[in-house]
Amino acid sequence: MTLMPVEQALHLISQAFTPLGSEIIPLDQALGRTTAIDHQAALTQPPFDASAMDGYAVRAEDLKDGPTELKLIGEAPAGQHFTGTVIAGTAVRIFTGGPVPAGADTVIMQENTTRPDDHCIRITVPAEKGRNIRPAGNDFSHGQILVKQGTVLTARHIGMMAAANIAHPSVTIKPRIALLSTGDELVQVGETPGPGQIINSNNLLLSTLISENGGIAVDLGIARDNRTALEDRIALLDKQQDIDLFITIGGASVGDHDLVQDVLGQHGLKVNFWKLAIRPGKPMIFGHFKNCPMIGLPGNPASAYVCAVNFLVPALHIMLGRQNTGAPISIARLAHDLPENGARQDYMRAHFTEDDTGAKIVTALPRQDSAKLSSLALANCLLIRPPHATAAKSGTSVSILHLTKE
Repeated sequence: MTLMPVEQALHLISQAFTPLGSEIIPLDQALGRTTAIDHQAALTQPPFDASAMDGYAVRAEDLKDGPTELKLIGEAPAGQHFTGTVIAGTAVRIFTGGPVPAGADTVIMQENTTRPDDHCIRITVPAEKGRNIRPAGNDFSHGQILVKQGTVLTARHIGMMAAANIAHPSVTIKPRIALLSTGDELVQVGETPGPGQIINSNNLLLSTLISENGGIAVDLGIARDNRTALEDRIALLDKQQDIDLFITIGGASVGDHDLVQDVLGQHGLKVNFWKLAIRPGKPMIFGHFKNCPMIGLPGNPASAYVCAVNFLVPALHIMLGRQNTGAPISIARLAHDLPENGARQDYMRAHFTEDDTGAKIVTALPRQDSAKLSSLALANCLLIRPPHATAAKSGTSVSILHLTKE
């Protein structure tokens, strides 16, 4: 069977997904959610000319001849407004955030003043008009678009939206992704493995990847390597509500105990493609199971993760309507030589650092076995080697796919 190129597989998978619907939620629950619409400021910030300093509101005209004394006629603390007018020869005590009184056009910070008495202020420095004043709308104006559709909300976005009085943002619904592990050898985390058994690490590896990318993982448990067990788990899937993507882990190859294609095929699986020109992760399935998109991931942890990052994560981002889909890719320089690559696109677990100029320097980790989680945990990127890439010398520019947000 001809192996499908990674780019073609990604295109086909991407075509199977569209953004989900939206919901309105409280702003304090919006961290990490994706905006479904453009969000506009509900007010102007600041809503008035405000002082940027503790000091005195004055007229710049009064300071043109150098140090001068002005009559102190009142105060304008934050949250209150001086109702009078600053006229020639007068000043108003003001505090950071306080509204600038009518007539004043400059704020002198208190460190540049002295107080001869309780009713007089001496200005010791000149000042140009407008100093230490934040004009109304200096941050944003009513109706201004502050957050565009498809933005993943951070604490910084939420702080700005709070200031703009956007109390209930519209966000996309979180995709629900069902995970089914397969294999007689698997036991759950916290259980004691018997002879020939291992911990089902893939379930948590993938469910947390789904969560950190904005989705909801629905655990269908472990299906043992027999038809009855797999059919029982399929029945659990039928009972779930609103599953947007079905993921199987393991059983996607052609061994005697790899039953996923066979059993699911008898229950409605339509395979779009199987086997990719990718390393690790060649035996990956993509299709539709009972009208739900389905990805069958390999069982080896590194293989499952590499395929998930390349295909599951972009699909998730598309369903969320994000502006950018998939993990970011950038250019780095090799820290060492690499041999030529074979016919499959290779995603080598690697680690990059930045030099004094900000250029990325990448090192492939020494152990690339697809069953090793230790090298995956040490990696912060995947070094991409295209099919049939020639040998590369240290210093050669290569593409890396980022695994972290650092």
